[in-house]
Amino acid sequence: MQAAQAALPLPLSTPNRNLVRLTIVRGITWTGFLGAIIFGIEVLGFQLRVLPIISVIVAMGLMNVATWWRLGRPRAVTDTEYLLHLMVDVTGLTLLFYFTGGSTNPFISYYLVPVTIAAATLPWIYAWIIASGAMAGYTFLMLFFDQVPQLSNGVIASNISLHVLGMWINFGLSAGLVTFFIFKMAHALRRREKTLSRTREAALRNEQVLAVATQAAGTAHELGSPLSTMAVLLKEMRQDAGDRPQLVEDIDLLRAQVDTCKTRLQQLVANADRRRLGEPESRVAEEWLSSVVQRWLVVRPDVSHKLEIAGRRGKPELAVDATLEQALMNLLNNAADANPENIVISLNWDANEVIFDIRDHGPGVSLSIADQLGETFISTKSKGMGIGLVLTHATINRFGGNVSLYNHEEGGTLTEVKLPRRDTSQA
Repeated sequence: MQAAQAALPLPLSTPNRNLVRLTIVRGITWTGFLGAIIFGIEVLGFQLRVLPIISVIVAMGLMNVATWWRLGRPRAVTDTEYLLHLMVDVTGLTLLFYFTGGSTNPFISYYLVPVTIAAATLPWIYAWIIASGAMAGYTFLMLFFDQVPQLSNGVIASNISLHVLGMWINFGLSAGLVTFFIFKMAHALRRREKTLSRTREAALRNEQVLAVATQAAGTAHELGSPLSTMAVLLKEMRQDAGDRPQLVEDIDLLRAQVDTCKTRLQQLVANADRRRLGEPESRVAEEWLSSVVQRWLVVRPDVSHKLEIAGRRGKPELAVDATLEQALMNLLNNAADANPENIVISLNWDANEVIFDIRDHGPGVSLSIADQLGETFISTKSKGMGIGLVLTHATINRFGGNVSLYNHEEGGTLTEVKLPRRDTSQA
């Protein structure tokens, strides 16, 4: 299967796709023309020069075969090549109409199909070349053509001539093909614009993350000295506290917080060296989440929480590193900042994803900024900068996951994190 796909690469670019659609339109059109000519000769008794007509149709069929072969090549389709294909179509139509009644042929308005396609897909000057070519062909056919008397004199019903019926059939064919082509082309353009928009947003977010990371690396070095000074002073203060248990307890808490800050800064500096990051390690989701929550509680001893693990079989694994741990810590801190009481942390999974839910009982997220959280520096806190959410989104997206924030129906915010499972064999 893979070998077959390698032998016939799919045309992924928009010009290649447009040429595919043009080839389909050409095949439908000339098959229809062939059927109409056979019907006219065998049923309606048209007197036509069969050999040159069949030669034109065969030549267009061979053109279609050659186009399919060309689409299997890795070379991209250019506007000039696409222009040549449309000019071949106009030339083929002119030759066919010349032998089938010229401008009296009710299918003469089919010239509008390649003109419409050119206007929708090619640069301005190329579109005018196709329009001029079609106009020149139509003008030529007003003066030079083989007469087909049945087209003007044939009657199908009392009020419908053969010419009018042919115009009706041509309108249906042209309208169908133009609708098909324009819809597919517009859909491809909308999809490309959407992809480009996502790419621009990702590039902007990456620039923001890079700027923050650069500042963080410098700040990590600068904060080492004041933290060391604070640790020394706290040690001396504890010695001076003597027999004051409450003060000793507060100083011990401050010292633990300072040690935590120093440890995190050391990890930040160590991880700044890309050569030491290595590949993410595989961890059991439940064990990893429990360890992250325990480290979070050291930093946030003021919170009360509940950890819920889904009662399902299996132990799903995740690809994790220090940045993913910090991303989840950021979300936990946001929940604690909203309301440190009764934070519910849930773990669930399915065959493909591991899902973390963080429920707080704070004021919720304003609908006016909900869609922008994590995309730019917008914060839910009155004094926040939104940096944490940007870094969190960037990190989780890098691992193939996503973050969603909802206003819970019973109040507060529900933060949902979805990450791909490392091992999908266990459900």
